[in-house]
Amino acid sequence: MKPAVTVLSTGGTIASTETDEGARPDKEGAELVEAAAEAKQYASLTVEEVAHIPSFDMDFETMAAIVERAEAAATAGADGVVVTHGTDTMEESAYFAALTLSESVPVVFTGAQRRPDEPSADGSANLIGAVRAVTSDPLLTAGGSYVVFNDQVHEADQVTKGHTSRLDTFRSPNGGPLATIDRERVRYHHEPSSHAPSYPPVVPEANVRIVPSAAGAGRGPIDDALAAGVDGLVVEGTGLGNTTTAIGGAIADAIADGVPVVVSSRCVAGATTPVYGGDGGGETLRKHGVAFAGELPAQKARIKLMLAISEASDPLSQFDQA
Repeated sequence: MKPAVTVLSTGGTIASTETDEGARPDKEGAELVEAAAEAKQYASLTVEEVAHIPSFDMDFETMAAIVERAEAAATAGADGVVVTHGTDTMEESAYFAALTLSESVPVVFTGAQRRPDEPSADGSANLIGAVRAVTSDPLLTAGGSYVVFNDQVHEADQVTKGHTSRLDTFRSPNGGPLATIDRERVRYHHEPSSHAPSYPPVVPEANVRIVPSAAGAGRGPIDDALAAGVDGLVVEGTGLGNTTTAIGGAIADAIADGVPVVVSSRCVAGATTPVYGGDGGGETLRKHGVAFAGELPAQKARIKLMLAISEASDPLSQFDQA
């Protein structure tokens, strides 16, 4: 008996065609599945529509709806869930799901870099790969959230979009892909991480801004954020998690005002580590009371901080405080 897989369609390039106003996600999920008919060899497929949006316009209401529908599908007997999604923010939706899924069902996100009406469109191949991955062991028994793209399987906390247009855009720069997909099978390189949920699948209401540091960057963006009453800040630092002197001073003021601050790095790979002194050095920031994002990029650290502020009495305790 084939595994039961629910496909949740949200839009994105995989569902888009060219119009007079530019590409728009106008295809239904059922059309995507029909175009990827080979996927039916691996699973009994059910299709549901969640949204018809480009992922650059993804919001937390839709992310929470994806998780809610995935859990409803699992309760109804689905063995796995595949989400078709735009690539711009796919890693964010996948990470939100990783933090909030309570069912053990695996949820795999996939999409396309090329529209169905473009030469060498990749959406159908990615959808077939996603169905193959979500019905393979150990994913089928591990649960959790993943991205499947270009014949690779990535864990949600590790994956990031690395190129604007290439088909091999998704990468896991710290640990590499979890698995690769070939003609014969899904080949796992290591076991999936444990996937205990950290937060309920609520729509986070905390206002958290991302502020980048760069050569000569001033404190204005943080001052503006504090004046606007933000609930938290993620500072995308340089290197191991350092900032300019001006931003370091603004961080100290933010923490003194009771605003939690998480420091990430703009580097694609590697973890934040407080080493350097000086007014913007990571060790000084640690003494001010920041938390560090570890290997999480700023966009994922923001999601985690938003959920932590909503659900935890001490939001920074959810991060590495070094």
